[in-house]
Amino acid sequence: MAQQHTVGTHRTTVKTIGTKTIVRYHSTDVVMFDPLWITLNNGGFYTATTKLRMNQTASQFGLGYRVYQRNYEWYVDLPNGDTVRMDSRKFTFKRR
Repeated sequence: MAQQHTVGTHRTTVKTIGTKTIVRYHSTDVVMFDPLWITLNNGGFYTATTKLRMNQTASQFGLGYRVYQRNYEWYVDLPNGDTVRMDSRKFTFKRR
């Protein structure tokens, strides 16, 4: 079973440019974050591994969100306690 608390390494890279950290899975930057904003991007790939990379990133870097699926729809529990439906490929929200 995949580790939940750190970003997996299979076809995944993590890089930091200035204050922005980017987690890339295959050719999609699935998570980008800086001190103010977090962007989740599934690139149109609504897969379990894409969700896993997003959640691993949140756990490893203490970002405070969680991505999950219910009835074929993706949702994000935000750091402020709200839950929103991720109804597009890319979703940006403010950190805490």
